[in-house]
Amino acid sequence: MSQRVVIADDDALTRGGIRMVLAAIPGVEVVAEVADGKEARAAVERLKPDVVLMDIRMPGVDGLAALRTLTGPTRVIMLTTFGEEQYIDEALAHGAAGFVLKSSAAEELGPALRAAAAGEMFLSPPVTRHAVTRLRGFHAQPVPGADRLAELSEREIEVLKLLARGLSNTAISESLVISESTVKTHVSRILLKLECENRVQAALLATQSGLLR
Repeated sequence: MSQRVVIADDDALTRGGIRMVLAAIPGVEVVAEVADGKEARAAVERLKPDVVLMDIRMPGVDGLAALRTLTGPTRVIMLTTFGEEQYIDEALAHGAAGFVLKSSAAEELGPALRAAAAGEMFLSPPVTRHAVTRLRGFHAQPVPGADRLAELSEREIEVLKLLARGLSNTAISESLVISESTVKTHVSRILLKLECENRVQAALLATQSGLLR
């Protein structure tokens, strides 16, 4: 089954670059390109796409304003640049399925779309690092689920520490000198054992429990 995607970005060159990246991903069909949030809302209502790749800063109705008004099963992945991480909380609170950095869209759009199709969340590693760093100083009280860290193997702890620092699966595989498929297996087991829905939750649990100290 194909994923039907709408690209929402006010820059035509950026839309063209994203379209080229998506053309190389099997099973992905671009059904519309729009230049602002108002057009994105109209496209979602008309076409009922599976995913909208939504720029944050657009003239008129921006990406966050559009996200707040979208309803239905369409998932929204925010397109972001360095320096826009301050929008993470608002976007996630309104149901964004993740963040992809425009500078690394070629590497991140595939995993982000797969995560969206599976009902999961994808955050670009630098965005994960920002979220973890920002929350690192919060609350010194016990963290729910921290006791489950004892269920992880020594290798899983190593993977979790690198994941919590915002490393991608590829970077973790290079750091530990193991295959990327092995990393994916470890991450899946970590999420299962920690009862976390996604790697961001696992990263925050690891950080707030003091695992990185």
